[in-house]
Amino acid sequence: MIIEPRMRGFICLTAHPKGCEQNVKNQIEYVKSKGKIDGPKRVLVIGASTGFGLASRITSAFGSDASTIGVFFEKAPAEGKTASPGWYNSAAFEQEAHKARLYAKSINGDAFSNEVKEQTINMIKEDLGQVDLIIYSLASPVRLHPETGVLHRSTLKPIGSTFTNKTVDFHTGKVSEVSIEPATAEDIANTVVVMGGEDWSMWMDAMKAAGVLADGATTIAYSYIGPEVTEAVYRKGTIGRAKDHLEATAFEITEKLKDINGKGYVSVNKALVTQASSAIPVIPLYISLLYKIMKAEGIHEGCIEQIQRLYADRLYTGNAIPTDDKGRIRIDDWEMREDVQSQIAKLWGESTTESLVELGDLAGYKQDFLNLFGFGFEGVDYLADTDEMVMVPSIN
Repeated sequence: MIIEPRMRGFICLTAHPKGCEQNVKNQIEYVKSKGKIDGPKRVLVIGASTGFGLASRITSAFGSDASTIGVFFEKAPAEGKTASPGWYNSAAFEQEAHKARLYAKSINGDAFSNEVKEQTINMIKEDLGQVDLIIYSLASPVRLHPETGVLHRSTLKPIGSTFTNKTVDFHTGKVSEVSIEPATAEDIANTVVVMGGEDWSMWMDAMKAAGVLADGATTIAYSYIGPEVTEAVYRKGTIGRAKDHLEATAFEITEKLKDINGKGYVSVNKALVTQASSAIPVIPLYISLLYKIMKAEGIHEGCIEQIQRLYADRLYTGNAIPTDDKGRIRIDDWEMREDVQSQIAKLWGESTTESLVELGDLAGYKQDFLNLFGFGFEGVDYLADTDEMVMVPSIN
C-alpha cells in the first residue's frame, strides 16, 4: 500500500515502516559515530519503542554492545492497516541488532501488569541471567492497577487556580490563548498513580525478589522540569506532583538495593517533540522557540543525542555520577542555560501568529512530529508500494 500521514489533531493515524526503519538506522549511525562507551552489557528497557526509551536501547546496544530486552505496548499491523510507529521501530531495531550479532528480544504488553513483569523476569532468567541496567521510560496516559483492578487516568492540569497562557497549533501556526481549569484532588491522585514511581518500584521489587538484578545494578527513570513559562501547568501541576513522586521513589529504590550495591536515579531530560508533549497546551510554543535558539547556538539535541550524552558524559565516565542538590542527573543543562531561557522569556511576549514564523522553529517542530511516525526522512521513497505487514522478529 502507499502509506501517507493521516492526521487527527495531535495524533498521526498511520506510520511508515520504511521511514521508521530509517529513523532507527540514523540513530544507530549517530551512536556508532561517537565511539564506544564502557557501559552496561545486559539491559532492560521498560518503554523501549519510541523516544528516550528507544534511544536508550539503541545507545546500550550500539554504544556498549549490550544485550537488550525491550518492553512496550504497541499495535501490530493488520492487512491494509499500519502498525503503530513503536512497533516498526522495534522491528527495525531487532533486525539491526541481529545483523550486528547482538542479543535483542522484545515483549509487547501492558508493562503495568503483573503478567508482563513475570514474562520479562522469566526471559531475563532464561537468556541473560541478570541485568545491570534497567531503564524506566513509560509514557502512558492510563494505568490499570494490577492489585486493585482500577483504571486510573492521568490529567494535565494546574493546581489551585485556572492557568491561562499562549499556545500554538503546530499544524497551522496559529498562536492563541488557552485556559485550563484547576485539578481536583482526584485528578492529582490519579495522575500520581499513573505517572509517579509506584510501578517503577514494583518492577524493581519483583526483579530483586527473582534474583535477576546484577550486583551494582543501576536503574534510571526519565523526568522533566522545564522553564518558568510552563511551570504552572507542568512542574507545579498534576504532572509535577507525579514527577515529585517519581523522584522520591529513586531514593527508596536505592535504599532497597543497598545490599546488592544498586542505585536508582532520575535523569531530567530536555524538552522534545513527542506524541505526549504535542498534546500539552503551551509546550509546542515553548519547544518551537527553544529549538530556534538551541539550533542557533549549536546545542540542539534530539532523543538520541541526549541519551548518548547521558551515557557517555554522566553514567559511564568511570567517576561518580554527578547529580544536583536533589539527587537528580541533569541532562537538560543546555536547555536550562540562563542565556537560552532569558531569550525564550523575551520571545514569548513577542510571539504572535504572524511573528512566530520568524521567532520560532515551527518547521523543525513539524519535521520532528512527522519523523515520530516514520515520515519526512531522506532516502525513503514515500510514493513506493510498501508492505505494512512488518513483524518484530522475537514476537510471534
